[in-house]
Amino acid sequence: MAQSAITSPTDVVDFLVNQHQQIKSLFAETLAASGKEREKAFVELRRLLAVHETAEEEVVHPRAKRKLSDGAEVVDERLHEEHEAKTVLQKLEKLDVDSAEFTRLLTELRDAVVEHADHEEHDEFSKLGQELSGDELERMGRAAKLAEAIAPTRPHAGVESQAANMAAGPFAAMLDRARDAIVGKG
Repeated sequence: MAQSAITSPTDVVDFLVNQHQQIKSLFAETLAASGKEREKAFVELRRLLAVHETAEEEVVHPRAKRKLSDGAEVVDERLHEEHEAKTVLQKLEKLDVDSAEFTRLLTELRDAVVEHADHEEHDEFSKLGQELSGDELERMGRAAKLAEAIAPTRPHAGVESQAANMAAGPFAAMLDRARDAIVGKG
């Protein structure tokens, strides 16, 4: 990946790439665990995926569409992948975490998410790092953190655009956080 102008935890590229590493670790942790530990790891994985994708959909993808010569094509491909991942996550939520079907679906999701992250880092993040100033990347990083703070904590397939996140996101986030509090997960 090309080096951005500034390497810092608030640079949007550094922030999101770091989260990709956390997501990969949580997949490994979830797949290695069983019972309550697997359920706990899956809830954390699901939460991180949900807030991470919201930040990308609200902050990174709109900027990539405008700034990159092939931005619309790149973003459309990423949004399709994100929709597929959210659909699988919703299926996983309904399964017993110790079932063979859960393990099979989670393994497929891990492979798809790792490929998705590689595409983002190569086709979107590195190009934004080249096109934008360090100050712009820092501002986007702060915006991504804010988007995550108010993002839904569960996947919502069909909410993959900036406009859809703005319309449904706050309400979905409120419902998700209430549901998490009621069931003691989150």
